[in-house]
Amino acid sequence: MPVWNFRIPKFKISTGIDFSEILKNLGLVLPFGVTGDLSEMVDSLEYRKYYVSHIARKCFVEVNEDGTEAAAASGVVTELQCARQPIDFVADHPFLFLILEDRSGVVLFMGHFLNPLLAG
Repeated sequence: MPVWNFRIPKFKISTGIDFSEILKNLGLVLPFGVTGDLSEMVDSLEYRKYYVSHIARKCFVEVNEDGTEAAAASGVVTELQCARQPIDFVADHPFLFLILEDRSGVVLFMGHFLNPLLAG
């Protein structure tokens, strides 16, 4: 479907999560703490000094006039096969966004924007 007037606010969203406690609660306790033995992973005579202190993940998405930045993600544009009248899309309300991998269509990032009217 052709879109004539496509407007979304500029926004930057970042988030992070520490998986350490989640993994410990699931029973993965071996690599954490000073008793963690990473000798099979670390080539050092002092391998016993190495252990996992925490496991975290952070990501961000920024959308502005220059495009979208989110790691190595890109957008996908699809069109319907039948001709339709162009529409206007103005995101002056909460919306959900997805960034997909081109070939497989796998969702790389997904988020929601609650108040576009407050965006910088």
